[in-house]
Amino acid sequence: MAQSDNDYLELARGVLNIEKKAAVTEVMQLTDLESQPFWTLYNEYQGELYLIQNKRIDIISDFIENFETLTDEKADELWTNSMAFSQEVLKLKKSYYKKFKKILPAGKAALFFQTENKIEVLINAQLAIDIPLIETK
Repeated sequence: MAQSDNDYLELARGVLNIEKKAAVTEVMQLTDLESQPFWTLYNEYQGELYLIQNKRIDIISDFIENFETLTDEKADELWTNSMAFSQEVLKLKKSYYKKFKKILPAGKAALFFQTENKIEVLINAQLAIDIPLIETK
């Protein structure tokens, strides 16, 4: 069962990445000169983001596994890990914003991260709907 869950998760992530890339393509309106360096850096950024997002999946999985017997200590651990995840994402964004500004005008670099943020907000909204609130035992 776990293998099929992982397969489904990877399939869903793949579909999301295709849709995300299409949205970014449409929004960015890159020139021919900007396109190749942008997509190279985009793929690098997405690769690093993927690894960090694995930590989020682990936190959610840990929450699900412990939901029925969640203690204050476990709730604290989950929240601490969630904050660490958020900080790691923010650190990555700050680092890559500087890199994107080296290959794009600042406005386009900001546009890219604004687009990323809007997509992230949509994903977070769905997770907020799907994940129940903590109830400690």
